[in-house]
Amino acid sequence: MKKRDWLLVISLVPATWIFDQLTKAWAMSSLAELKFYGFFGLVLHHNPGAILGTFADLPPVLRVVSLSTGGAFLITIYAAIQYLLPSRSLPLRAGMSLLLGGILGNVTDRIVYGAVTDFLVFGSRQLSTPAFNVADAVQWVGYLLVVYGLVRDGSLFWPDANVRKTIWVNPRFQLRFCFTMVAIGACFSIVSGVFAYTFLKITIDDLVVGPARMMEKRFLVPFLQTYIIIAFGFMATLFALGRILSHRMAGPIYGFENYLKDLMRGKDRKFRVRQGDEFKHLEDLADQMRPLIAAAVAEIQREEEKRLKSV
Repeated sequence: MKKRDWLLVISLVPATWIFDQLTKAWAMSSLAELKFYGFFGLVLHHNPGAILGTFADLPPVLRVVSLSTGGAFLITIYAAIQYLLPSRSLPLRAGMSLLLGGILGNVTDRIVYGAVTDFLVFGSRQLSTPAFNVADAVQWVGYLLVVYGLVRDGSLFWPDANVRKTIWVNPRFQLRFCFTMVAIGACFSIVSGVFAYTFLKITIDDLVVGPARMMEKRFLVPFLQTYIIIAFGFMATLFALGRILSHRMAGPIYGFENYLKDLMRGKDRKFRVRQGDEFKHLEDLADQMRPLIAAAVAEIQREEEKRLKSV
């Protein structure tokens, strides 16, 4: 994509977050009772949990840590997907940005206030929708844009002429690459986990007067459970990214090897790297080698024909 396209796509994330926070600040300072203006209503409501109330039973400190870590994880996944997408597809990329901006808006509420501020409803006093906010509404717009982008530009992501039929082109190299990434992620998770666990345990033991066993059980067990889930999710993501990246590296090399074999068999054709693959320079190298190999093969065939005639 061009720089202005990247600027448009990336700027949607902070723009969504800022607009959401401004509207929530207005709602908290201006709204109190339920008011309807026709089919549209305003009411101040606080949701202490995450989606469908999850994380509501966790200790406040652990809930903040879990949600903030989850937000950072989402930013990482978003950046990886934006980088790996082989097509411009602005609707899909913009939809992902709106989704991330909306999610971060609600995560910010949970970190700062311990609850999400909802203030929008549709319906009437007798029957209305659950309260929601601007971040929720923007997320639905993001979902629609993502679906629209996949439907409209689906052929650009999975074109028949551009699909490599085998996912594991070079299984030995690709699996080694994937497990290397997973091993690096596991080492990082272990180091950060040991640091966080010991820091939290020492802090609890230092602050609690008397036996700290009960407080350790209350905080450390949920912390370990949450951290293990995040760590495994992180490593699974690294494995998936490793498969994609290794496929983009192994594929062109595999195709280039087959191209050279075809030329040596006398089958003249062009070599092109598939969309999204690495080593684009192999196309120029193939164009330079093509006439040389073709001439060498033709010479070998002529010499072979002369030898057969002399016999």
